[in-house]
Amino acid sequence: MIKLLGGLSVYFKYQPIRTDNAVFRLHNVFTTVLLLTCSMIITATQYVGNPIQCIVSGLPVNVVNTFCWITSTFTMPDAFAREVGKEVAHPGVGNEYDGSQEKKYYTYYQWVCFVLFFQAIMCYTPKFLWDAFEGGLLKTIVMGLNIGVCHQDEKEKKKDVLIEYLIRHKRTHKLYAFRYWGCELLCLVNIVLQLWMMDAFFNGEFFSYGTRVLGYSEVPQEERYDPMIYIFPRITKCTFHKFGASGSIQTHDSLCILPLNIVNEKTYIFLWFWYIILAVVLALLVIYRLVIIFVPSVRPRLLHARSRTLAMETAVLVSHRSDIGDWWLLYMLARNIDPLIYRELICELAKRTGEKEGARA
Repeated sequence: MIKLLGGLSVYFKYQPIRTDNAVFRLHNVFTTVLLLTCSMIITATQYVGNPIQCIVSGLPVNVVNTFCWITSTFTMPDAFAREVGKEVAHPGVGNEYDGSQEKKYYTYYQWVCFVLFFQAIMCYTPKFLWDAFEGGLLKTIVMGLNIGVCHQDEKEKKKDVLIEYLIRHKRTHKLYAFRYWGCELLCLVNIVLQLWMMDAFFNGEFFSYGTRVLGYSEVPQEERYDPMIYIFPRITKCTFHKFGASGSIQTHDSLCILPLNIVNEKTYIFLWFWYIILAVVLALLVIYRLVIIFVPSVRPRLLHARSRTLAMETAVLVSHRSDIGDWWLLYMLARNIDPLIYRELICELAKRTGEKEGARA
């Protein structure tokens, strides 16, 4: 198992220069690894057992197993409310004498590993786009100033180069900022879209899955059935038809055990809670970005909060002289430069921009 999942550790490799925030990484890195892990575990049948085992007499077991796996199995919804051992053999599995009972077919289990892999790709897409848009700009202009221990002459030279860049390219970073915030918005859209896709994948059962599991213990015993078993049944039925010796059609009714659904039910209950939490956090993050964009007075406070060594007066001065794109770049620099060097950098930047504005006046 360690060898199987060891390759995913590359996603958690330490990055000395960070161009995003923790929520962005929760969506793009943690959720991607989570989905890939679930997909690989479900695919690795040696760890979870054979995906289906059917009980049938008079037929080769492997033939029935293959047939029921590639077609579908079913339960009877009204049989979930009956008493197991007396009225039905297993939850959702009852006798079918006249064939008139409503059936609930299950075909999703063939596609779970592929759907999880596709979801992982969808979660990684915003990071892929942002890395392409960012193009290593922060790493280039930081120039190793994230490490505070360096020669004074080297530090001064790098500071001068960075300040010259910020002055020369003033008011040219709006697209840089809005591309990043657009990728954060894409994360929220992706999570909402995936919730809708999973609900459609499970025939409208996923949205209420978590709440039904939470409310399971509060339901009266005589009306109770496990919602996880209803969506991910462990025992189902499968009907196999073949021709008899005289050419007549023979019907074989078999019970099928789906051990893979033990993994599926735990996987999707965790994903339900994780996606709901992530959707709420991303929605709050988008609102926070809107406040930054439309309420300029909060920007100096945020800059000061990011770098406590920076005086509030300097943060106000620099923020007022910068547009939204330049401010965002300064904010990201505060996350990637040594605090003492950053304070010196911003003070010098405020001084030089003040001198330029005074010379123009």
